[in-house]
Amino acid sequence: MNKAELENRLIDFAAMIINEATNFEKNYAGNHLAGQIIRSGTSPALNYGEAQSAESTKDFIHKMGICLKELRESLVCLKIIEKANLTSNLISLSLSKKEANELISIFVSSIKTAKANQNK
Repeated sequence: MNKAELENRLIDFAAMIINEATNFEKNYAGNHLAGQIIRSGTSPALNYGEAQSAESTKDFIHKMGICLKELRESLVCLKIIEKANLTSNLISLSLSKKEANELISIFVSSIKTAKANQNK
C-alpha cells in the first residue's frame, strides 16, 4: 500500500466514524462518546498528513505513533459503544472495528520498519 492509498483509507475511516457517531443514542453517554470518537477517529488522517512532512525519521516515527495511539483509542471507544448499546447499527459498528484493527496493524508494521531503518 502506498502513501496515497493509506491516506485515503484514513480519510475513509474518519468519514465512517463521523457517520457512525450520528447514529448514537441521544443521551449524555451517546453525546460524550460521539464527541470522543470523532476526535480520535479523525485524528489519524490529520496526523498522517503531518507525518508525511516530518523533519526527521525520529519525527516521522513520533507522528506515526500518535496515529497509532488514536487508532487504538478509537477501537476501545467502539468497543465501549458496542457494550453500552449506544447504537443499533451493529453492521456499521463491526465494519468500523474491523477497519480500526487493520489500520492498527498497518501502523504497527510501518513504525517497526521505520525504527529498523533508523538504526541502519
